[in-house]
Amino acid sequence: MTTWCLDCILAALFFNRFACDSEMGKPSAPVKGNKPHKRGKLPSKQGGKKVPQSFTNADGVKIKEMEINNDDMKRPGGVKKKKKLFPGRKPVDPKLVEKYTKGEGVRVKKFKNPVKRYKMKRKEAMIKAGEKDTARTEILLTESSGHLEAEEGTYSSRITQQEIREAVDITTAAKSFDLTLHEFGPYKHQYTRNGRHLLIGGKKGHLAAFDWLTKNLHFEINVMESIHDICWLHTEQMIAVAQKKWTYIYDNQGIELHCLKRMDNVLKLEFLPYHFLLCSANETGFLSWLDITLGEEIIQYPTHKGRIEAMCQNPYNAVLCCGHSKGTVTMWTPNSKEPVATMLCHPHPIKAITIDPSGRYMATAGVDRMLKIWDARNLGESLSSYKIRTGASNLAFSQKKLLAVSYGSMVEVYKDITTDGALDPYMHHNGKGYISSLQFCPYEDVLGVGAYGGVSSLIIPGRIPDKVKN
Repeated sequence: MTTWCLDCILAALFFNRFACDSEMGKPSAPVKGNKPHKRGKLPSKQGGKKVPQSFTNADGVKIKEMEINNDDMKRPGGVKKKKKLFPGRKPVDPKLVEKYTKGEGVRVKKFKNPVKRYKMKRKEAMIKAGEKDTARTEILLTESSGHLEAEEGTYSSRITQQEIREAVDITTAAKSFDLTLHEFGPYKHQYTRNGRHLLIGGKKGHLAAFDWLTKNLHFEINVMESIHDICWLHTEQMIAVAQKKWTYIYDNQGIELHCLKRMDNVLKLEFLPYHFLLCSANETGFLSWLDITLGEEIIQYPTHKGRIEAMCQNPYNAVLCCGHSKGTVTMWTPNSKEPVATMLCHPHPIKAITIDPSGRYMATAGVDRMLKIWDARNLGESLSSYKIRTGASNLAFSQKKLLAVSYGSMVEVYKDITTDGALDPYMHHNGKGYISSLQFCPYEDVLGVGAYGGVSSLIIPGRIPDKVKN
């Protein structure tokens, strides 16, 4: 066995590498039938066509040039150029762009200063691009809100709910229904903030909650006590009920969670969603604020105005507005023991009060058969006043400033009552007995009516804003 030292191994590797490099440097022998040519250069074209040639490189590898026939590119089965998957933005119809054009624009060439000329040119390009983008997004624009139009010589208030159900599509017609409940009325009702769930409560203890679009019942119980008012909390999982003696909290299965003994003899309930405060007004004239996150009462104030029959909240600033028997309206916040504002609205007791969702307008109704519209931001003189048939018992504003008024068993809806003035009612409906509650469903053309004989859902065209459509 031969042994090698490290120096011998390195010397052998060096001589082997030197021998390989010398072999790589030898010029290759010409191939028979082909003329020798310089390395790296291909033969020139012959006869106007490129003739395929073959040669051998320094490593002894034979290389043959490939010929490409341009006629194959034109054939269906030949090699084709790939199309771009995304060639660019979709072209816009010029007629549609003219609809949103902002004029001819500025003549850029009249500017002698190159800097100003460049800026104006760039600005004009941005304006043109904006016009095209507006034309492209026209498909996202919603339709104008619908409304009832009566024929000549007739009034829209004479159109009944049955005629509306026959004229609209099946989905809209399903939103109009009547719940006949004669045993436990009169009923109060309230929609959730998203307009999906409906809570109803009868004076004689009937309490139920359900998804009014799918008609899926959440729970139905009888609390075995009189119910004065009901209210959803921050979600559809919890509700507050003002019963005969105290206020109770239930979940969406009808299970009692809490009993609020600090809120006793409550007549009205309001929930402030952005502050998580449950507000109540009792029959002795006290206002209470309860933090539902901690379950503790924040403050309780006496109004010194007697029994509170009408109360609502301003959705814009969460201020409570209470109507009193002397015709005054007081506004309250939990950080002030005195009302932040007091205004004399009627010379007689106030029966109903409401504020529109934007917090701009306030409507009041008194025993004197007067309906008045006020600017809630500027407590001065009333914007308009109307003489109605009798004292209204309930008022409700919609998102499009429609005002629903109930007196007795009748409901009337007025249009443009805050701007131009309404001489005739927009719609009219006869309920099932005495009407005890009114509320427009958020984001739907629906008015909920709670009466002595049950709960009804009425279709009111043109009730929601245009941007909510579609």
